[in-house]
Amino acid sequence: MPQLDTSTWFITITTMLPTLYLITQLKLLSTGYYKPPSQKNPNKQTPNNHWQLKWTKIYLLYSQPQRF
Repeated sequence: MPQLDTSTWFITITTMLPTLYLITQLKLLSTGYYKPPSQKNPNKQTPNNHWQLKWTKIYLLYSQPQRF
C-alpha cells in the first residue's frame, strides 16, 4: 500500500488562505449595501395653503337632506 505524499500540503494551505481572504474581500467590496435614509431639510419651504392653518368641520350629516 503506497504512502500518502504530504510534502506539498504546507505550500498548498499557506497559499490557499490568503487567496480565500482576498476573494472574500473583493466580494464584499462589490456588494451593494442599502444607503441610510436621507435627512429631511428643515429649511425647506412648504406651500402656504389656507386649509393647513385652520380646522375644518363638516356639520351636515349624511342622514339629513341637503339644502342648496
